[in-house]
Amino acid sequence: MIPLRDKNPSHTFPVVNTALIVINALVFFYELSLGGGLTRFILHFGLVPAYVTSDSVTTIDRTLPFFSSMFLHGGWLHLIGNMLYLYIFGDNVEDKIGHSKYLLFFLLSGIGAAITQIAANASSEIPMIGASGAISGVLAAYMLFFPRARILTLIPIFFFIQIIEIRAVYFLLIWFGMQFLSGVSTVASGAHGAGVAWWAHIGGFIVGIGLAYMFKKPK
Repeated sequence: MIPLRDKNPSHTFPVVNTALIVINALVFFYELSLGGGLTRFILHFGLVPAYVTSDSVTTIDRTLPFFSSMFLHGGWLHLIGNMLYLYIFGDNVEDKIGHSKYLLFFLLSGIGAAITQIAANASSEIPMIGASGAISGVLAAYMLFFPRARILTLIPIFFFIQIIEIRAVYFLLIWFGMQFLSGVSTVASGAHGAGVAWWAHIGGFIVGIGLAYMFKKPK
């Protein structure tokens, strides 16, 4: 399922959400400029579970990747997919909880996502990068705040493309179910450290549910 837009206009300009999208894009363009130095950059600023859990790591080297990894992406599809979700769902959540709280909410969701992925495979030496864990928290908040909002969704079925409207609660529950099944399948197959960080998505979503009402603006 690919969301195209939601029918849920926000009442304020999403300053923070727009800034997050711009920063992610700028960092990605910087990654493209690194050439052969990109691998070293990713290893340093990405979150490597085995590295941050090592006793020989300094406090700053252990802490920084929890934040910097949220703004790194592994390719155009990775970046565009994440920013599409953030663009569609983030503005309404920012509108609901306020600008400064939204930034804190985003960061805490990302940290919770990273901790969950580390708990799933602390020995992994593959760097975890991407904003998807933090965005998962945003999706959870959107589901709780706007369950009846309609999401215009593209659904590819073999060689056919179907575009339909789906209520946010169903869209996002299906999305979470897909993440959970994928995460369980990686554990069952023993492929903990390969491919997508499914458990980061799961952790970010759960953290987002826990934080959503705490951050909601009073009426």
